[in-house]
Amino acid sequence: QVQLVESGGGLVPAGGSLRLSCAASGIDFSIVTMGWYRQAPGKQRELVATIIRGGRTDYADPVKGRFTISGDNAKNTAFLQMNSLKPEDTAVYYCKTVYESGGHTLASWGRGTQVTVSS
Repeated sequence: QVQLVESGGGLVPAGGSLRLSCAASGIDFSIVTMGWYRQAPGKQRELVATIIRGGRTDYADPVKGRFTISGDNAKNTAFLQMNSLKPEDTAVYYCKTVYESGGHTLASWGRGTQVTVSS
């Protein structure tokens, strides 16, 4: 069974930094796609960043140059380093993995971690 557990959220002033972690179990991190998403109150969930098979990364325009996604294959953990945080980054942050199992493409989500940036 695939499980994702996020941690590292909290309250930070504008301009500050946070590092989110997503610990994965039941999958091989090095061969799946991991993504960070966020959902602000009253808004749709949006993609923030992805890392594919522990290597190639992509970012949403609002976070380019400020956020960095990375992974530790040995620990099956993905990270999201968030710098120069803005109040509009306030949201619940979720990690998601997409993987192959039994010939099917499946997805699994974590429960999320709250990030609040004060102005």
